[in-house]
Amino acid sequence: QVQLVESGGGLVQPGGSLRLSCAASGFASDYYAIGWFRQAPGQEREGVSCISSRDDTADYADSVKGRFSISRDIAKNTVYLQMYSLEPEDTAVYYCAADLAIAMRRLCVLDPGEYDYWGQGTQVTVSI
Repeated sequence: QVQLVESGGGLVQPGGSLRLSCAASGFASDYYAIGWFRQAPGQEREGVSCISSRDDTADYADSVKGRFSISRDIAKNTVYLQMYSLEPEDTAVYYCAADLAIAMRRLCVLDPGEYDYWGQGTQVTVSI
């Protein structure tokens, strides 16, 4: 059974850091693209970052470039999102998702519609 479980969210002050984890089970996550998305109240879900299944090529939303970093631990079947210099605008529920439609994609995309399986989300709040 495919399952994605996010963890690592919490309350942090502006300028602080958090590392989110996405633990995958039921499939080998390194064969598929994994994405991180976020959704703030009253807003649509948006792509934050993704990592491909081949050479770990990554992509980032413009709003997080230079501040967020995505990585993968194959042994733990886990994908991480390291977030630095957090801003109040980063406050949202963060979700990870897997694109299991095609294995070994060369590139990943930040379109939520391309992802088949989703975790339950973890809340990130950036506030004084």
